Amino acid sequence: MNDAGIRVRSETRVEGGFVAHVTIDNTARLNSLNRRLMDEFAQAMAALSQDPELRAVVLSGAGEKAFVGGADIDEMAGLDAAGARAFITRVHRCCAAVRDCPVPVIARIAGHALGAGLELAAACDLRAAADGARFGMPEVRLGIPSVVEAAVLPSLVGWGRTRQMLLLGETFGADEAARWGLLEEVAPAQDLDVVIARWLDALLACGPQSIRLQKRLIRRWEDLPLRDAIAAGIDTFAQAYESDEPARMMARFRAAHRARKAGS
Repeated sequence: MNDAGIRVRSETRVEGGFVAHVTIDNTARLNSLNRRLMDEFAQAMAALSQDPELRAVVLSGAGEKAFVGGADIDEMAGLDAAGARAFITRVHRCCAAVRDCPVPVIARIAGHALGAGLELAAACDLRAAADGARFGMPEVRLGIPSVVEAAVLPSLVGWGRTRQMLLLGETFGADEAARWGLLEEVAPAQDLDVVIARWLDALLACGPQSIRLQKRLIRRWEDLPLRDAIAAGIDTFAQAYESDEPARMMARFRAAHRARKAGS
């Protein structure tokens, strides 16, 4: 019996908001993504994205051997051209569900992040990895190109490193991934959750509306020419003042500043 699935756990960290922990659980296959898991993942992310109280998502693979070991090779081996288009579209939908999530998605990477797993990690907003994690885009060694959200890799690691990853199909370690710009932080495996908790604390200290506006603007910046990107920023700044969040948070900041001055 195959009990692989997508596990979602909600953690209430602040009043009126929660963090979702989403785990891809297919440990018997290094958390590889088959059609059913991909559909389940995209649906779970879409449902979370509709919740106005969602503040952040932490994405993990079950166990410590893999974040996601790639797409299911057994399913890919039997594809024809039409089936290949449908299968890779599912991979894209998973990555798009992460990129379209209105709040930050943090990749918690332990073990292998290969192929579709690395694309999924690249789609996240922040990436932290255990020091023993391994990365790679080995598709060309299986007779297929790296596609869909591999397209975001140049913005993370540059074109030279992207070509090295996609054309050679080699694996590399977490320290190397961090030097290239693929990871924001590397930690010993036992400290990985400490890093995630620190990032969540920082995110939850920010205004929930401002975080949503900021992520949406960053996504727009990726697709806009510079002049339009700047104009989009002006519009977004003005939108922030359509609620009372700036007034409330600035008043709190100013009160804390006055208290510090009075106590010094």
